[in-house]
Amino acid sequence: MNRTIVTLNFSPIKKLLFIALFLFTIFCQSQTKIAPIFNDHMVLQCNTEVQIWGKDSPKTTIEITGSWGAKINTKTDKNGKWKTTLKTKKAGGPYTLTVKGTETIILKNILLGEVWLCGGQSNMAMALKGGPGQHIEGSNKAILKSKNSNIRFFTVPDTVSSTPLDNCKGTWKLSNPETSANFSAVAYSFGKMLHEHLNVPIGLISSNVGGTPAQAWTSKEIITSEFPEFTKDLKKEYNTKTATSLYNGMINPLIPFTIKGTIWYQGEGNRWNPEQYSRLFPAMIKNWRDKWKQGDFPFYFVQLAPFGNNIDGWVGIQLAQLKTMLTVPNTGMAVINDIGYKTRIHPPKKIQVGERLAYWALAKDYNVTGIVHSGPVYKSMKIEASKIVLQFKEAPLGITSLGKPLNNFEVAGEDGIFYSAEAKIIEKGKKLEVWSDSVINPKNVRYAWKSYVEGSLFNTAGLPASAFSTQNWEEVFKK
Repeated sequence: MNRTIVTLNFSPIKKLLFIALFLFTIFCQSQTKIAPIFNDHMVLQCNTEVQIWGKDSPKTTIEITGSWGAKINTKTDKNGKWKTTLKTKKAGGPYTLTVKGTETIILKNILLGEVWLCGGQSNMAMALKGGPGQHIEGSNKAILKSKNSNIRFFTVPDTVSSTPLDNCKGTWKLSNPETSANFSAVAYSFGKMLHEHLNVPIGLISSNVGGTPAQAWTSKEIITSEFPEFTKDLKKEYNTKTATSLYNGMINPLIPFTIKGTIWYQGEGNRWNPEQYSRLFPAMIKNWRDKWKQGDFPFYFVQLAPFGNNIDGWVGIQLAQLKTMLTVPNTGMAVINDIGYKTRIHPPKKIQVGERLAYWALAKDYNVTGIVHSGPVYKSMKIEASKIVLQFKEAPLGITSLGKPLNNFEVAGEDGIFYSAEAKIIEKGKKLEVWSDSVINPKNVRYAWKSYVEGSLFNTAGLPASAFSTQNWEEVFKK
């Protein structure tokens, strides 16, 4: 058998360079690493066991120590990956987190507190300072008062990917006028209210991109199994609107970083198909919960604000969001149909939006009593002659119009044609009476059935009612 032997004649300098490159490659492969979201100034979820993961050389013992009194050892697998959990205690700090493997990593100025993921599209992404031609009411005052080392931000860079990524770049930053001005206005306002009332560190992870649909934030397994109409897009060039693209690039890298819950502001990007969104949005929520493996963690979202002139699908998305709140466990919806802006898709009262989301978290997750967290929610109806009498949940002291005329109500009879209606609050706020002179035998009532309305129905806490219909969901989403 003939063999060909190739002899490489390197000069002494080239030999040294080759050896140096070889040793550098070995060094890089054996370097102790921790997922990039773990870095100085971060906030870890308190009073739980947090997930921690990274890489090192195969079969290496990894020792993780939190200076708050927690320690655990684990080993890397054959591919050099390691993952474990570390106990945390009550909120506080600052602490250090030490990871010892082939090398030693020491992360400093770590706080234990409440960690929330903040996602969505442009209305969540909009910075506290506002955007080009877009102001945020009260931004200057909020920015000037934002110096607080116990509120911290992590912003996931806009990243599109056709496959799930393991890591994302970014650093944790302390809240101050410079950092808060460029951080999500809604997320900051949410976190600020939590901190004011809980007096614990707050960590906010911002992962959002303007103009994006929910399918972009959903994993491939869900898209291919439940929404095959999107699979044709998976064969094209990926962008921020492509199904799975932002889940792959901006959500998967965060999993399984331990969080308390999620706040979400999105829906505009799906207005062309409300019925589909009524299934897609709950599927996305379940998808995230399944991936995080933290059970049904809190998921609070913002209903679309009133906007424009009879935009197709707008009310349908609002109803899809209402249905999600009513049918998906441990969700909540901040209604903002009293602070919309007819000519701006980005309403300027972002601080109030964040605060309304915070009401949900404070009441439901932190057991703060004495506050009302939701606007009135339609409960039941009764037909009395030519009128329909409605009752509502989430109005402990009754419903009110806050001194405004009650409007935006419609009534339909058996023919399903809705006519403008009158409304009157009766029995000291316990019930609402609705009627129309055009409908002798009423069957259904609906409220706020236009893309732009000025809400007129509230509870005594001043929180508005969502658009609603007494029809069943099949009738609501019928094209």
